[in-house]
Amino acid sequence: MKKNDKIYVAGHRGLVGAAIVRKLEEEGFSNLVTATHAELDLTNQAQAAAFFTRERPDHVFLAAARVGGIHANNTYPAEFIYENQMIQANVLEACRRVGTQRLLFLGSSCIYPRDCPQPMKEAHLLTGPLEPTNQPYAVAKIAGIVACEAYNRQYGTRFLSVMPTNLYGPGDNFDLTTSHVLPALIRKFHLAKLAETGDTAAVEKDESGFGPIPEDVRSALAAIAAANGREGFSDPQPTTHHPPGISEAAVRLWGTGTPRREFLHVDDLADACVFLTRLSDGRFDALLAGRTEPGGAPYHKTPMPLINIGAGKDATVAELAAKVAEVVGYEGPIVWDSGKPDGTPRKLLDVSRMAALGWRAKVSLGEGLHSTYDWYRRQLKR
Repeated sequence: MKKNDKIYVAGHRGLVGAAIVRKLEEEGFSNLVTATHAELDLTNQAQAAAFFTRERPDHVFLAAARVGGIHANNTYPAEFIYENQMIQANVLEACRRVGTQRLLFLGSSCIYPRDCPQPMKEAHLLTGPLEPTNQPYAVAKIAGIVACEAYNRQYGTRFLSVMPTNLYGPGDNFDLTTSHVLPALIRKFHLAKLAETGDTAAVEKDESGFGPIPEDVRSALAAIAAANGREGFSDPQPTTHHPPGISEAAVRLWGTGTPRREFLHVDDLADACVFLTRLSDGRFDALLAGRTEPGGAPYHKTPMPLINIGAGKDATVAELAAKVAEVVGYEGPIVWDSGKPDGTPRKLLDVSRMAALGWRAKVSLGEGLHSTYDWYRRQLKR
């Protein structure tokens, strides 16, 4: 990838796409192409084809996707499978037609089986049933991986699938109905801290900046405020039924807190993506063939152009919640609603292939949480 190559970052306003743009600009790549959803609907085949015919990018980072946490996946399964399949099908075909040199297809660690051996290797793809709560999204991403392999095999394209672990960082989605676990934790603890001090104005500003506060969360805020002798917080549903053992004056979190999750700062992912795209032809083509090095043995009997990107370490969701609460400064009670789903028991990626290439994550979880929360608070001061 040369400094004057034309590079298209699909989904540049999202968490991943924005980080990739930042990294490319830091590295001196200035011939960047972007388009908002209003300017280009990648689920529309005609629009995608026309855009690629006009721009003819040399390299593509496909970070555009319909994404969300466990609640969003459960609520909008049809949108998750439809939109993601349409986006990747249209972009891959358009890249093939205009002769794009390299494409990185961004996926997710949820492609691996629910009860996958840990840590999860690229060879574990398609070896067992998926987690039911995000199966439509996972199936769409698996279809994208298989499509990359099919295009490479039939047309000689260079499409590489990159599977990151759970991501977080500046620009994340903090909407409590669609967000992933880490931004949801940050926002819930931040709101709880505001409730403890009775700062209703700050809560209203938070809601205008990051989206509606669900009724169950608002009910908890009212209880927390009352327990701290604060007024001004009204419970929208005073008679709301809470599961046995769930205190109202506490931050209520889904599940049991026992699942283990791995988290990667989005700036590390962007660094890894640019690192991969700048590999020599020989090393990049080895990855497409399911190898780490040219001439090496395939990692699986049916190798896919797939590589994991992660931090290489994990923690329980309960441990993560405690760490987030400490960063935010919330010292009140935390309770778990075991009636809500936990999702996959553990998701830790095997990142040995990236390590063999010479790349490792640099941002620690503690450092990343502080920077993400600082970014969150800065948005509220605007």
